[in-house]
Amino acid sequence: MNIVGYGGGTNSTAMLVGMHQRNISVDLILFSDTGGEQAHTYEYLPIMNRWLTAHGMPEITVVEYTDVNGDRLTLEQECLRSGTLPAIAYGYKKCSLKHKIAPQDKFCNHYEPCLEVWEQGGRVTKYIGFDAGEEHRKTHAFVYDIQDKKYKKEYPLIDWGWYREDCIRAIEQEGLPLPGKSSCFFCPSMKRREIRTLYHKHRDLYDRAIAIERGAKPNLITVKGLGRNWAWEDFVEADKNQTAMCALFPENDMPCGCYDGE
Repeated sequence: MNIVGYGGGTNSTAMLVGMHQRNISVDLILFSDTGGEQAHTYEYLPIMNRWLTAHGMPEITVVEYTDVNGDRLTLEQECLRSGTLPAIAYGYKKCSLKHKIAPQDKFCNHYEPCLEVWEQGGRVTKYIGFDAGEEHRKTHAFVYDIQDKKYKKEYPLIDWGWYREDCIRAIEQEGLPLPGKSSCFFCPSMKRREIRTLYHKHRDLYDRAIAIERGAKPNLITVKGLGRNWAWEDFVEADKNQTAMCALFPENDMPCGCYDGE
């Protein structure tokens, strides 16, 4: 039983391409929808599904986090209700564990083919899209992987020696458009240029991110905002004031006041 954890980004897309090229069977592809993915990720899912179908592979199964009552709970809703930022802003990975990994595990816990493997004393093989430049992540997970009685983890991109540029090349050679970076639109790990792009191209999403930041502000002590040491809202407002200095910025890193987002 082979499962792919699909994140909707470059690495996991390239991994599926490479698995098809190497005739590695795929039984289930899981995508965890936090409810706050980037717009381009949602747009890419049907594109990828068409490619998968055309190549005899299963379509992506979308899973979501639900609360104890079985109701959908997005990461955005959770932050707004609790007056907090995503956990990664505080140096934790709880948001990923809760809204990405847990929904996939829950699905598999009720998925008959997985149950059959476990009942026979076997392990389900789960393919993870760490590229060759991220081998430290595989090393860090090693102790947990060998202790896992339910899943056997495979890291094919590392095994193939595929770095980020190799992943991009594989996707392009397959005739697929590049998927773009996979993350929530309010992820504290976003770079300043990505926040600028969000501000100009998806103002509605930017405003929703700022609503999370404002809601958490009264409860923040050491963290200042979605930028951890700085607030997104302060950054954009300060950035607007730099419009007179546009010549100092690269074309793809213009201040918010003068960059048109194209």
